[in-house]
Amino acid sequence: MPSAPKQRKIAIVGSRSVGKSSLTVRFVEHHFVESYYPTIENTFSRIIKHNGQDYATEIVDTAGQDEYSILNSKHFIGIHGYIIVYSVTSRQSFDMVRVIRDKILNHLGADDVPLVIVGNKSDLKPDHRQVTLDDGRQLAEELNCAFTEASAFLDFNVSKAFDLMIGEVEKSQNPSQPTGNNKCALIDHQRQFDNTRLMASSRGPLPFGSISIVSFWWNHWVYCMNNEF
Repeated sequence: MPSAPKQRKIAIVGSRSVGKSSLTVRFVEHHFVESYYPTIENTFSRIIKHNGQDYATEIVDTAGQDEYSILNSKHFIGIHGYIIVYSVTSRQSFDMVRVIRDKILNHLGADDVPLVIVGNKSDLKPDHRQVTLDDGRQLAEELNCAFTEASAFLDFNVSKAFDLMIGEVEKSQNPSQPTGNNKCALIDHQRQFDNTRLMASSRGPLPFGSISIVSFWWNHWVYCMNNEF
């Protein structure tokens, strides 16, 4: 008999206009929204399956933060983890990641909290970038948290971001539980992204022929995930 879903609550935070709502709506409702309402906060819910366990997850999509904004109590009560989103086209939003993370820790009086950093809008042209992939990786290493780039527009790595979040929450609640070695998965998953990004040089449908390249790296990623290292 399958076990009952575990209840989890996560918050999506980050600067204004980075695509927090777009990521959340893409994940929950499976479509892309580009409209932006900076003062509106919404709550969504979805079952997330992680390592064979269902998690009834409440997702709090917060209004945008800046250096002077104050996270209120509803951003902390019952929250198990945080996804901090920045846009790869905005250095300012990237710099805000550390500021927001410090605000969270200061409010909680904690040294650490389950956290995932997501660099959104990875589908945009390289000359629009202000934040490199290595910038994101380095910050995640410094803050000791998970990281991925994503595109709400292309639905790239959106589910992965939320899966990483559940994984970070469970790791914090079960610190002795082995997490496995996913180094190969991270490397080859990035190669898959690089090929996709080259073909999606501007926002719009991926050109014919991209499927075979993406499928190749997807299959290689699955192979790595299913083998011990």
